[in-house]
Amino acid sequence: SLKRGDISQCSFGFIPTSLLGMVDASIGGKNGIDVGVYKNMVGVIRQPKFILHDMVFLNSLPQNEWENGFAEIIKHACIRDKDMFKELEKSTFKTYQKRQTSICKLVQRNAVIKSKVVQEDEFEKGERRLLNFGHTLGHALENQYDLSHGQAVAIGMVYACRISEKLTGFKDTERVIEVIKKYNLPTDISFDKQKVFDVMKMDKKRERKEMNYILLNKIGKGIVKSIPVKELEKIIGEL
Repeated sequence: SLKRGDISQCSFGFIPTSLLGMVDASIGGKNGIDVGVYKNMVGVIRQPKFILHDMVFLNSLPQNEWENGFAEIIKHACIRDKDMFKELEKSTFKTYQKRQTSICKLVQRNAVIKSKVVQEDEFEKGERRLLNFGHTLGHALENQYDLSHGQAVAIGMVYACRISEKLTGFKDTERVIEVIKKYNLPTDISFDKQKVFDVMKMDKKRERKEMNYILLNKIGKGIVKSIPVKELEKIIGEL
């Protein structure tokens, strides 16, 4: 029996029932909740004892939940796996929805990518920050504009690519946009940039007068770039 104060010793596991959960949310030990429009602001990093993927759950997913999951799959390909990105370019939803072996291999590939990043940097001091590709702007959009997580991240990835063009010389934004569109995700919406930027400035990725923004050098090679908040505001305002 547990006594008061012993809750940190309670073992638990995850059985994700969505594609998003399988490739992203269940992996890494982040357990957080939103505070108003601010994403994942309260919580802990506590690793589960196990994660069980039962692929039968995917058979009951509505189409929009497949799309949600593919936003994170595209993210992983952009930051760490150029060959998976090429596979996504050649494939379609039907490839993965009709062939169980294909989706099983894709889920496993993504789980390995995220697991390796987390093992290298459990508490997000360096490499784990790469997993925030598309999420800085995406989180600021998600709760303000009634978007799903996948939709918000997809738009955030496009903006991150545009910022990468200016700061790293990234040349493949159109390829990223085409893959996002292929999996029925949005690439832009009309939004109040100042309002969204004000939320971004409260993001946990901000350090004093700079923001740790995830950009791309090339497809498969994400980087963490520290950008002065004033410079980032100017760049986003011009996009």
